[in-house]
Order: sequence, then C-alpha cells, then structure tokens
Amino acid sequence: MGEFSKESCPSVKNILLLDSEGKRVAVKYFSDDWPNNASRLTFEKSIFTKTLKTNARSEAEITLLDGYIIVYKFVQDLHFFVTAGDDENELIIANVLQGFADSVGLLLRGDVEKRTALENLDLILLCIDEIIDGGIILETDANTIAGKVATNAADGSVPFSEQTISQALATAREHFARSLLK
Repeated sequence: MGEFSKESCPSVKNILLLDSEGKRVAVKYFSDDWPNNASRLTFEKSIFTKTLKTNARSEAEITLLDGYIIVYKFVQDLHFFVTAGDDENELIIANVLQGFADSVGLLLRGDVEKRTALENLDLILLCIDEIIDGGIILETDANTIAGKVATNAADGSVPFSEQTISQALATAREHFARSLLK
C-alpha cells in the first residue's frame, strides 16, 4: 500500500459556533495559526464582522479571509463556521459544516438556539470531537455523528431517536466522562 500522510487528508483549521453577537458558544482550534487566545478572539471577531451582513440561512456560504477559506451558515441565533487553508476543497469543508450544523440540530432536537446550545454544550463539544480529530475530518454524516455522541451501541442502550431528553443527556455525560478518563 502507498504512503498515507496527514498532509494528504483534507484538514480543518478550526470549527466555531458563535452567537448572534459574535460571542463564543463553542470553539475548537486545530492549528497553531492563532497561537494565543487574543489572536483567536481577533480572528473570530473579523470573521463575524465580515459575514454579519450576509444571508447564510438557507444554505452555506463561502468566503476568503486572510488566506483562509471560511464556510459558514446561520441557524436562528447561532452562527456556524468552519475554517480551512486556502488549498483545501471548499465542497469538503462545506460538507463538514453541514454535518456539524445538522448533527447539532439533531442533538438539540431542532431547538437550535443559544440558550439550548449552552445547556447542551457537552453534546456540542462531543459532536465536534466526532467530526474532527487533530484537524483531520473523520465524519460528516449528521445521523452518524449524533448517534455516536448520544449512544454507545456496545451498551445495548436505547437508540438515540427513542431516548428521552434526560436519557440522552445522561448517555452523553457518560461518554464525556469516559473520554476524559482516556
């Protein structure tokens, strides 16, 4: 078999979930392009400012900023962003964004707004971890992502679609605790 390297895989620089005022809800950086929190906040503000006047509600939009491809979508009062290098394929990055937005919608049971997102922040962070690991794209299918976050098939537990909200939260907390212990 041929050589397989990280450079040959599509990768993401960061994944951001901001509110309607440009404040962080959930963010994760996979690159040292922004070495400290101040530079990250500045980048987030510049993305938010550049995209604020656009109408990215029905489908994802793509823009370039400082040599980065940014694919973004707005759902109610949340703004979803995925950033990649300018040498990445926009369609793949758009797929990541769509998978992220749709899986968050599934996990929040369609109530995609800031308050609900903050109440279920653990699920959103687990969702990001299921989509991307170290910048490498692992999964983009929303149903698969939501299923992995919400249940563990080895437990023989109830499928996510049949769980109550409290059962889903308990399952997610258990998964989160396990991931911390690894």
